[in-house]
Parts: sequence; C-alpha cells; structure tokens
Amino acid sequence: MENSVQFVHWLRSVAPYIHAFRGKTFVVAFPGELVVAGALPVLAQDLSLLHALGIKIVIVHGSRPQVAEQLALRNVEGRFHNGIRITDTAALECSKEAAGELRLDIEAAFSQGLPNTPMAHSAIRIISGNFVTAKPIGIVDGVDFQLTGTTRKVAYDTIDRILDAGSLVLLSPLGFSPTGEAFNLTMEDVAVSAATALRADKLIFISETPMMVDQDGDEIRELSYKQAEIELEKQYLPSDSSFYLEHAVKASRGGVPRIHIVPYKIDGSALLELFTHDGVGTMVSTENLESLREATIEDVGGIIKLIEPLEADGTLVKRGRELIEREINYFSVIEHDGVIFGCAALYPFPFDKMGEMACLTVNPDVQSQGDGERILKHMEKRARRAGFHSLFVLTTRTAHWFLKRGFVQATVDDLPKDRQKMYNWQRKSLVLIKQL
Repeated sequence: MENSVQFVHWLRSVAPYIHAFRGKTFVVAFPGELVVAGALPVLAQDLSLLHALGIKIVIVHGSRPQVAEQLALRNVEGRFHNGIRITDTAALECSKEAAGELRLDIEAAFSQGLPNTPMAHSAIRIISGNFVTAKPIGIVDGVDFQLTGTTRKVAYDTIDRILDAGSLVLLSPLGFSPTGEAFNLTMEDVAVSAATALRADKLIFISETPMMVDQDGDEIRELSYKQAEIELEKQYLPSDSSFYLEHAVKASRGGVPRIHIVPYKIDGSALLELFTHDGVGTMVSTENLESLREATIEDVGGIIKLIEPLEADGTLVKRGRELIEREINYFSVIEHDGVIFGCAALYPFPFDKMGEMACLTVNPDVQSQGDGERILKHMEKRARRAGFHSLFVLTTRTAHWFLKRGFVQATVDDLPKDRQKMYNWQRKSLVLIKQL
C-alpha cells in the first residue's frame, strides 16, 4: 500500500512536466562511449517513453571510440588538435564504417518490443538521411584538419515534417558538401546546429562526464549561459566538461532555451533530469529559471495544489479558490521552470505597522533545500517595503522553525486589534512575532 501511495504521489508530481513537454522538440546527443558502456538499450527505452508522452525526439550520436577501434585495426594512429580529430582519408573511411555500425545498433535498440518491457507496443520508426550540409574546418593554428568539417546547414524543414509524422530522427556525426564530399564532424557541433535550426526546446547531452563541480567542490546544477562563460574563463574544469559547456553556451546563444549535460552512468539520468526538481546534471539556460516573485491570477491553480494537502491535515486553515483569487495580490510564489514549488501570503495591518505572514508552504519533494527560508526573507523585504515594523505568524505545528529564524513567542493581545477579533480559539495557534 505504501508503494502504491508513493507511485500515485510521484505520478501526480510529474504531471506538470508532462503537460509542459507535450509537443516540444528535444535534441538528445550522446557519445560513442555510451554505446561501448552498454547503456544504449536503456537510453532507447527512456527516449521511447518521452516519445510516447508526445515529445518530438532528434537523436545525435558520437563515434569517437568506434572510429579509434577501426583505426587500430588498420594500424593507423589517430591525431587530434584541441580535442578535435584530424581526419585524413583513412580516418574518414573509419568514421563512415563506425557511423554505419552505430546507426544499425541504434535502429535495433529502438526496435525492441518484448512484452513486459518499457518498449512493448512502442512501434517507433527512426529516420536518418543526408540532413546535414557541412564545410571543411580548414587550417586552424597552422594545423590542417583535412576532412574534418563543421556544420553549415541542417535540413530543419524536412526534419520537422518527419517529427510531425510521429517518427524519430537520427543524425550521425557526418556531413556532406554540395559537391558530394563527406566530412567528419563532432557530435557536439551537429547537436548544437540541429537544436538551433529546429528551434528545439531542449538540447540534452547524455555525457561520459560526471556531474560538474565548481572550484569549491560544490555541484553545478544550474547556471545561465553568462554564468557558464564566467566558469569557462576560470579554466578549472576538465577538458571534456569544458567542451560540453562551451557547446551549451553556443546553443544558448543560438536561442535554445535549455541545455542539459547529464552523466549517462546514472540509470535513467535523462528521465531524472527532466522530471525531478533538481535533476542529476548541469542545466544551462538563457536566464535564471528559478524566480521568487509576487503572485498573479495565473498562479492560483499552483497555489491550491500546494496548500490542499496541508489544509486536509489541519496544518493550514482552509481557503477556497474564490478567496485565493480575491487575495492573490497578498501572495508570493517561488517557481522553477514554470512549476510553483512554494508560496506565502502577507496580510497587511497598516494602522499597527504590522504584517501577517500566512500560508507559508514548500513542496515536500524539495524541502530541506532552503526554499522556505528564501520565501521568508522575501516576505520580510516585502513587509519592509510596505512600511511595517514587525511580522507575525500564527502556527500550530511549525513554531520551532520560526523560532530558529528570529521570531519570538507572543500572546494574542500583541496582535493588531482587527486580527485579535479573528483569532480562532479552537485552533489555539501560537503567536510568533519578528521585529523588522
């Protein structure tokens, strides 16, 4: 029974993401190392689930270890400059062979359909083709990259029609010139170019790199592209992580709203990144996605969803939708990527220079992450702007939390006269006051 309750709670918690993602376009890129690690079947299952939820998927694969294997069979040493392969004729032939083999492996992974597996009844069709036009990199820093190229154009109109028809699109790290030449490309370049051309809603790198950490060893969960540029300038990140982050910044500058760098060694990392509050990777965005702001009428539904469980168990006084709509100007909310995770209300008593903070609520899934304290500080600032000298709360269950944050116990007589008249003697709430 406990598992059933947890399942229902989880399913309800991911519903806002499902609604938000339906009909969106995601470009998902992964390196050849993921295939070598045996993680392709599981990734295919996860992507098929996203497809079933109505998300349009474009897949871009890398092939570096597969190309290296083919070169080793020919006793040819691979050459690199600034992390990019120098592609001679032999390396290009190896790239073609690796891309062909990987394409078949990927098509096979998406053809799974055994009963009692996530792929049952999926019937997914995956389409690949000459969708990428390329040009040579040329000579950089005195190094001739020969047949290594960079993306010139992606056939976004053709890809869009395929996605609208319900199929997935597969792009290999190869491109072709108008003269019929083939060029070896990096997976990251193809992915960024595809996401930009398609105006994708998300670009997701399923990477071989672990979670990024800053110079203090703290995990880098989310940053704007401008913050990412600052971190890159410090030059402390490992080269592979820097390479991904550089392309994330490029995609963000190209108009892709969200870029995720997710380690594939975590089982189900793509799903965890997309359907949980903090994810398991690093997200780069055009702006800071988390905001703490005053509420609007559009937030009523999210506020109701937050406070209903606490109203049901008696922690909060019940408020109807109509009341919340009338009092919405008193509320503030904290949201992340369009989903509301916390709220509070500030009721004014201007004659007494006091404000009542009520309905302070944070989603249980993200408690212990400091959101409650952030909301409290926001409400204190809001109270000061209104000219209030003190803030009070009435609580039956969370007195200790407020006492640790500077509130002191008071009596009903210390409340504004108008609030004393409304005090519910049956609830016997504690009165706590904080001087501002």
